[in-house]
Amino acid sequence: MKIVVLSGAGISAESGLKTFRDHDGLWEGYNVYEVATPEAWQANPEKVQEFYNMRRKAVLEAEPNRAHYLLKDMEQLADVHIITQNIDNLHERAGSRKVLHLHGEITKARSSARHDLLYAMDGWELKMGQLCELGSQLRPHVVWFGEAVPAMDEAEEITAEADVLVVVGTSLQVYPAAGLVHCVRPGTQVYCVDPAASEYSKQSNVIHIPEKAGTGLQKVYDALRTLI
Repeated sequence: MKIVVLSGAGISAESGLKTFRDHDGLWEGYNVYEVATPEAWQANPEKVQEFYNMRRKAVLEAEPNRAHYLLKDMEQLADVHIITQNIDNLHERAGSRKVLHLHGEITKARSSARHDLLYAMDGWELKMGQLCELGSQLRPHVVWFGEAVPAMDEAEEITAEADVLVVVGTSLQVYPAAGLVHCVRPGTQVYCVDPAASEYSKQSNVIHIPEKAGTGLQKVYDALRTLI
């Protein structure tokens, strides 16, 4: 059995990492469009670097939570693929082996000149003046608003092969990632872990679990154990 998990910011919130959609578009006092767009980078790269340095520091100080470890435990039941909208590395640190990051990885830097030139970071700070091998400024390896999502094709292929889809920690409001739920084959069982109901969670093939990530995924795990 192939279980595909679509995870969002709500799963990392339980590790203390902030989500901007809970604060009317403000992320710890920043307007996201002033720090998370190509235009923001062109206008004020120092501000963008500072913002992501603080996010990276918070990620490195955070620890995986119960939800992350439950997804790792699911690998004992089936072939688990995680497609995450999150830029942190908490899934990997919990031990999950197959993780696809749609929006990049904050623990890596990339060239401003070529998006495929990536560099692992040692520590939390990326400074102005740090250059790639082509001589261009290094920027955070994240997909900003208005940029293409290079991993979408792979994510769609993985989702289309799912026997079970688990949606956790996402309100399904950010596209194109939210469109992945429509890639599953007709009749595929879907578990939607979200404290709030949505139009999607009311569909006939969706089991809505109105819980936070940790408690909700425990119910999903228990249900899957009875099926496998």
